[in-house]
Parts: sequence; C-alpha cells; structure tokens
Amino acid sequence: MIASETYMHNVIALAEKVRVGQAEKIEAAARLTADALEKGGFVFTFGTGHSHMLAEEIFYRAGGLARVVPILEDALMLHRAAARSSALERMSGLAGMLLDDIDAIRCGGVLFLFSNSGCNTVAVEMAEEAKKRGLSTVCVTNIAHSARMTSRHPEGKKLMDVCGVVIDNMGAYGDASVEIGGKAVGATSTVIGAMIMEAIVCRTAELLEESGHPAEIFASANTEHGDEANEGFIQKYKPLVKSL
Repeated sequence: MIASETYMHNVIALAEKVRVGQAEKIEAAARLTADALEKGGFVFTFGTGHSHMLAEEIFYRAGGLARVVPILEDALMLHRAAARSSALERMSGLAGMLLDDIDAIRCGGVLFLFSNSGCNTVAVEMAEEAKKRGLSTVCVTNIAHSARMTSRHPEGKKLMDVCGVVIDNMGAYGDASVEIGGKAVGATSTVIGAMIMEAIVCRTAELLEESGHPAEIFASANTEHGDEANEGFIQKYKPLVKSL
C-alpha cells in the first residue's frame, strides 16, 4: 500500500475507533453545549499552534452554530512566528488576560480546548481560568501522548487533569501515523479533532430541536440567500463576538 493510501486507511480506522470509544464523551459534550445554548450562553473555543484550526472549525461555519466565540490570539498561532508561538504557549498568566478580553464570557457557556499534548501552560490555565468564570470545560487531546509527557505547567497539571469532559483523539504518540524511512509523517489530530467537533455540533442541534429550542445555524454564504440568512445572526452577536 502506498503512503497516501496508508494514511487514509489509518485515518478511517482511527475515526471508527473514536466513534466507538469516545461516544459517551461526545454525548456528554453535546449535552453540555445544548444546555449552555438553551440558557443563553455561548460556545467558546481555544487552541494554540495547529490546534487553533480546531478553534476555528465550528466558527462562522456553514451548518455551524451561531453562538460560537473563538479565542484567537495571533501570537499563539503560526502565521506570525511559529517558533515564537511555541514559546508563548508555555507562558503563565496569558490565559487570564485573553479571557478578560472576551465580552461574551459574562453570558456563560462551555469552553472547548484543543491540544494534542495537553501539556502546555496556556491551555491548562485557560481551562482553570474558564472554570473560575463559571464556564464548563471540554478538551480534545491525546491521552496516551499526554501521559508520556512532562507537563510545562508550573504545578505539573495537564489539560486532561483539569477539564470536565476529556475527549481522546486516540492518535499515535507524536501525532504522525505513517512511517517512512524511519520517520513518521501524516498527522491525524486535526482531521479527527474536526470530526469530533462536527459530531458534537450535529448532536447539539438535535438535542436543541428535541427540547423545542431549535439551534441558530449559519447557512453557507456561498449559496443563494446565504448572506441574507446569516445577516441577522451577525448583527445580533457582533457586539459580543469580535471575530464576526
């Protein structure tokens, strides 16, 4: 089997493993989310480095929930300075400052955190600070990888130690899944993380529909009448969601 097929085979097998093995955790996360939205709260998302892509995955997305607030800090992403972002995600005190700048926090809700290793300070402190502000917390991480790592948090905590719901992406140690020439390539955490989040969105919408509180859902802006359908949500939530 050539490497491209091996990678896709691995992803498909891993997706099925997660579907079965993490079903209860995904259900728990969806119920927290539906409850938060039903009470007027928001869904907050946060990740650093490549994990910031998962923080954006369900934001302003076709078929996505309208009340989503991504916590996006340029310095913690890769497009400014990748190596510097790695240094900053290990810095204590930054998480609280980022949350202080999020107006929608006062409405309550649930925070989703994404970190494959789950060992960097900013993600751990983000979960702790969010709980102080009354938010529920869910993380998507790699439990086996995290267990082998030494935490960079000052007290040795890991993301899986501090979140209310812990969803395992069940990937390989180091994330890459295909061995070529003694090296591993083909990371899986992003594609599996995106699958997990979209599954949670679907189940959340279903739960809200069942409870008689239909979810506010964005249409694709690239369909007929999509812009018109979304404009009401944008105007409604722009004062609280700066990224809209």
